[in-house]
Amino acid sequence: MGARRQGRIIAFQTLYSYDMSKADIGELLDLSWIGEARLKKIPEDSVIFAKLLIKGTLENIDIIDRTIQNQLEHWDISRLARVDLAILRISVYCILYQPDIPTTVTINEAVDIARDFGTDDSYRFVNGVLDGINKSR
Repeated sequence: MGARRQGRIIAFQTLYSYDMSKADIGELLDLSWIGEARLKKIPEDSVIFAKLLIKGTLENIDIIDRTIQNQLEHWDISRLARVDLAILRISVYCILYQPDIPTTVTINEAVDIARDFGTDDSYRFVNGVLDGINKSR
């Protein structure tokens, strides 16, 4: 698994945790939920990228959530599956704030993570929302 893929997965899992616990950003960025022994085995590049995604997403959460909400038709963001929401949040952060990463890469990565961690339909939903956001920019 590539360093960025691993970083995206860590960021997704952390944002899922944030949504459930509302822990503060400092607590989330220390990645203590991973466990010290396991964290030492993760490449530094993955940890740095994960922390960038986590911090950037949380600092811009209001804009990111509005962007997601604007793409949802007849649906409220509060009704989204927490896994899908966490994936969408980090992906929208990348689309809006990381122009050096091609949008197609961001969307493909989000779809793959949704296939691995979401429901059977998550990947289609995530793809549709992100594609709509990308087209509306």
